Amino acid sequence: MNTLLTQVPRPVPVHPAARQLLDRVAADPAAPLRLAVVAPGGYGKSVLLAALDRRYREAGVDAVLVDDADRLGPDQLEDLLTGADGPIVVAHRPAAVAPGWTVLQLGPLGVEDVARLISAVTGSPADPAAAAELHARSGGVPRLAERALLGRLEEFRPELDELDDDVLRYLIAAEAGAGRNLDLLCALLDRRPDQLPAIVEGARATGLLAPDDTLLPLAAAAVRDFGPPARRLTTVQRLVELQLANGLPVLDLARSLLGTGSSGASAAAAFAAAAAEALPADAHLATRLFEAAAEAGDRSPAVTAGWARAAALSGDLDTALRLGDGMLGAADPETRAAGAEIAATVLAHRGELARSAELYHWAGRADAFSATALVGTGDLEGARRLLDSPAPGVAPTLFAGAATRMARGIVDSVSGCATETLSTLLGAATMLEPALGGMLLPDSPAALAALVALHTGELALAESVLTRALDGGTGGDLLAVRHRLLLGWVAMTAGDLAAAAEHRDAVAGRSLEARDELFFATLELGLARRASDLVGLQRSWNRAYQASMRQQTDLFTLLPLGELAIAAARTGAFAKLSGQFERAHSLLARLGEPPLWTVSLVWHELHAAITLEDADAVKAHLATLTTHAHCGRHPRALATAAQGWLAVLGGGFDPDAITAAAAELHDLGLRWDAARLAGQAAIRTSDRKAMVQLLEAARQFQGPPARREPGASSEPAAGAGLAALSERELEVARLVVEGLTYKQAGSKLFISGKTVEHHMARIRGKLGAADRRELLATLRELLSRPDAT
Repeated sequence: MNTLLTQVPRPVPVHPAARQLLDRVAADPAAPLRLAVVAPGGYGKSVLLAALDRRYREAGVDAVLVDDADRLGPDQLEDLLTGADGPIVVAHRPAAVAPGWTVLQLGPLGVEDVARLISAVTGSPADPAAAAELHARSGGVPRLAERALLGRLEEFRPELDELDDDVLRYLIAAEAGAGRNLDLLCALLDRRPDQLPAIVEGARATGLLAPDDTLLPLAAAAVRDFGPPARRLTTVQRLVELQLANGLPVLDLARSLLGTGSSGASAAAAFAAAAAEALPADAHLATRLFEAAAEAGDRSPAVTAGWARAAALSGDLDTALRLGDGMLGAADPETRAAGAEIAATVLAHRGELARSAELYHWAGRADAFSATALVGTGDLEGARRLLDSPAPGVAPTLFAGAATRMARGIVDSVSGCATETLSTLLGAATMLEPALGGMLLPDSPAALAALVALHTGELALAESVLTRALDGGTGGDLLAVRHRLLLGWVAMTAGDLAAAAEHRDAVAGRSLEARDELFFATLELGLARRASDLVGLQRSWNRAYQASMRQQTDLFTLLPLGELAIAAARTGAFAKLSGQFERAHSLLARLGEPPLWTVSLVWHELHAAITLEDADAVKAHLATLTTHAHCGRHPRALATAAQGWLAVLGGGFDPDAITAAAAELHDLGLRWDAARLAGQAAIRTSDRKAMVQLLEAARQFQGPPARREPGASSEPAAGAGLAALSERELEVARLVVEGLTYKQAGSKLFISGKTVEHHMARIRGKLGAADRRELLATLRELLSRPDAT
């Protein structure tokens, strides 16, 4: 009897056809009836018979009601019905019905009927969305829906145990994804094709199949979780063996074996084959499958290498390095080379570019990656030798060609003005897209192209190539973080602080390797600096500094180092970076001071010197920028802007020249830098007309404002902060920021120095600055903004 009978005092079948029959019987219980109720198992036949029995008993009518009539032989059924002169109702699963019987076919419930069932079982009105979801999972089969509602799918356990062996194996095959493959089913069941329909009919009679003979979602869960474990394991293993023997995919079948403890040669082969299938699209699943293959007994170099690659692609570099390092001592040269490649890739992500280059070269199969790493550490000649004499026996695949093209692009980036470098790297990124699935990379052409684009002011190209790489899954999860962080850097450089914060937040909370940690920490640092968040700047500084100490200085981390320099100048910690800058400039010197990589670093150093008010350092950096100005629009614009900064600091500048220099920065996408140059010039001029002109230019150049995140620093925005100050306080603030002493500022305003000091104390209180140094830094930022009128 259906468990629904125990849930409500007077159960009423929810099936509309059953309710109509009960209404007819209630109206005329003595009416002649010879009815066959036909439906698969679980459609409510027993519930209907129980309700009919109650109705007939209440009416005093002697009726014959037979459940599970399909289990009775013809003679047994005939004996039961002999002599019956009242109503007769028999219920059975789908089968031929003898002449003279009225047939009531119970089909699946509709959504409204499922909602009625929910109300009957729970005693509460059904939520329409919940009813629709339960209908989709149960296919409208009352027993499935009811057991799901009550959390009793385990009640299928004895029912599955009692099934005919062929029917059970068919259901297990269907749950494993092989229910539509007739050849596979015939081999599994050892039946001819003409014998399969009878087995399928038996499976349909269970009520677990949808109209297209696939398992309903809840039925699949019941078969998977509560079917006889040994029979399920042997059935799926047999399916896998058949698939492997025919050279067919086994991923779906092998996935269903995970966690079952399946072992042995056939299971190991299935897991290994499935892992290779999964690797291009799902590195996490491939990792689990390779591990399962090893646990099943396959410890071959191919499985170990595959496991290491999959682990690295999914971001588990500890496992990848452990496995790769273990392969370095193998007797087989191919195994050693594969282990060296894996270890080299991991070390590149962990900031050990020199060691990575050494291992790549030792492997002898990845000279393009070795050459890229050698350039990154300053060994240009070594990189050229590798590219000019490639290792023999390396197949000219699309992947190998793209890697070589990437390496040549990086070599060219340190040669002369490197005008073709970006085009070469973009081509390598495009070339690699269709060939990349499951390939392990120390860095991607997209990431290197984006770095070059950031160093040359091609921000739109950087965003485009990174977005394509992210959308295409280039390099798996391992490189997805890098691509996301570089997108954040592109947005920050362009002045779109809100977009930069979104990219930062997308990877926040993840465990990052040294290189990614450096870019993340300095991205946070840069955002805090640009938002005038002095508390955030101090908080981010320690993390960024520590990240820089864990990362070896190389060519591809000069941007973070530059951002760190400006922040260090703001926080009074610039001297702590002296060793890192010595190593950076030594690296650039070994490469011949390449303009492409030198200019951006020096531009950042210039701003650090400006913050420190170190005029000699500003002049030295200006001289370097001027030396490289001939190499294109970007270095020329930075050199011109640097000249403008020097003039602004000196107090004698042409407003038109500053506006033009800022406009050139803006056209290159450097909106925040452009607005800051114009804004600083505005607060340093005593010419009212020039100040208005420069403030208007700064407004035009300003990028989108950064959105303040919940819990962020309460540092006042420019408009809000300066709006709190009186006109006289603004005059005092501008003069003190220009560098005047209190006495000098008082002389200009015809007030005493003591009065200026009182004004500054009130300003400090209104802006919430902790000390005079923080107050001056805050005022510089606020007054440099375009809306600082």
